[in-house]
Amino acid sequence: MSSVEQRTDPGTRATSDGPPRVRRPNRLLALLRNSWRQLTSMRTALILLFLLAVAAIPGSVLPQRNISPEKVNAYFDQHPDLAPVLDRIGGFDVFASIWFSAIYLLLFTSLVGCIAPRMRDHFRTLRSVPPVGPKRLDRLPQHAVLADPEVAGARGDADAELSAIAALLRKRRWRVVVRGNTVAAEKGYLKESGNLLFHISLLAMLVGVALGSWYGWHGNRLLVAGKDSSFCSTLDQFSESGLGPRVQATDLPRFCLELTNFKAQFLPSGQPESFSASVLVDQDGGAQRAADFSVNSPLRLDGANVYLLGHGYAPVIRYTDRNGKSQTQAFPFLSNDGNLTSEGVATFPDVNLDPSTGQRDPKAQVAFEGIYLPTAPDEAPFVRSQFPAERNPALMLIPYRGNLGMDAGMPSSVYSLNQEQVREGKLTQVGEAKLLRPNDRWTLDDGTTVEFLGTQQYITLTVRYAPASTLMLVSSVLLLIGLMFSLFGRRRRVWFRVTPAAPEDGSTTGGSSLIEAGGLPRTDYAGFADEFNQLVAAVERGAGGREGTE
Repeated sequence: MSSVEQRTDPGTRATSDGPPRVRRPNRLLALLRNSWRQLTSMRTALILLFLLAVAAIPGSVLPQRNISPEKVNAYFDQHPDLAPVLDRIGGFDVFASIWFSAIYLLLFTSLVGCIAPRMRDHFRTLRSVPPVGPKRLDRLPQHAVLADPEVAGARGDADAELSAIAALLRKRRWRVVVRGNTVAAEKGYLKESGNLLFHISLLAMLVGVALGSWYGWHGNRLLVAGKDSSFCSTLDQFSESGLGPRVQATDLPRFCLELTNFKAQFLPSGQPESFSASVLVDQDGGAQRAADFSVNSPLRLDGANVYLLGHGYAPVIRYTDRNGKSQTQAFPFLSNDGNLTSEGVATFPDVNLDPSTGQRDPKAQVAFEGIYLPTAPDEAPFVRSQFPAERNPALMLIPYRGNLGMDAGMPSSVYSLNQEQVREGKLTQVGEAKLLRPNDRWTLDDGTTVEFLGTQQYITLTVRYAPASTLMLVSSVLLLIGLMFSLFGRRRRVWFRVTPAAPEDGSTTGGSSLIEAGGLPRTDYAGFADEFNQLVAAVERGAGGREGTE
């Protein structure tokens, strides 16, 4: 009795009581496998990169809370219907929103899944030798036949000719291997190396952005010159700050800054030429030291960098109340044009105290809206400065008296009056605007006086800690290098086949050899035909050089 071998398909399972059953594939595994393939494809990575760029546009167009919360509040006032909708979808915290993080993580995963197999294949290619040439070189895009060549003086000697051709190609930085009567050579591996370097650098930049977002922090501060206006790096002394999710307020480095001098130089047209600030630094309770920094040269401290963003003027105003008590303070005014025309407010909430009780009368508080002109025109209207430096300084003030609204506990800007108090009549204007020159005194309707004593300069600073800045810099440089290799690298292959020919006189030596050449570009390369012809000519005349490029 003969036996019959029964074979079953791997996707089937044989049973004793019937035909084999087909094994159904797991739909969940199939879905996950296909989704992973789609996610890690180069096409998906490019789409996600484009989406990331598009998603970053709202962060550039809309004000962001971590940069300028005042502008966000102003946007709410200007667009009361649209702003709440944008806020719900993260329009004012774009780079911390869920949808931006989702695109970011998907791109990161796609790049990892795309780069890993390509790196494996490329390393295999680098360790391999040029492939075997086709049997018919005449079918390649470039083809040539060298009749009766003289390669390195080895006429008729096939082995010597193969060695000479291989040596010539190696001089031109081709990877060469000799198989039988064929020399195979390949060049242009840097193209794929550049591609991988570009994508790895992009991946490193994404890692750097993530590290900077998690462990970085920043704080902004307006610093007026003078010892009384110095500040320390506690969170409550920053006018605006942002901490990464992994950063606590106690992690901030301890230092104090005092602005001692500021120098600004301007061109005759009014354009700024250079800014430099001098400060006294006291870090970690050590000895106080002097330091200078400018716009393009930040102050580097242990654990943070201090950047100079801008500068302005703080008019120094003295107010003497009805009891004869004076208060002197420098009030920073914010510039609104290139000539540093500045607007601001000077408030005196603790004046005109009741002599018997020492209590503050909320209806007798005083404030001044003002415009400061570093270089005022010679005649009215005095609304715009003519030059950013102080050539003809003047201060225009408008007096107000009443309740400033500071006791309500509601946050308000220190650069403008509470307009709600003005609309409700709790804060009223008590005189016409008046232009003051330095050291001028103005007596108000109630006998109190205000004096313009001059100005102090201030600077706006941002203190930042970016833990991955070095990684970002190195990644950017490597990304550009990889991009250059990727754009200018050309992968191509050539083969030279030496066929010995029998001598015409019937002897066993002295005959010539026939050399056939073929070339194949692996990528689009318009100049490959010229390079191939030059290579063939060099082989034909038996001379080589170090010409050719990757």
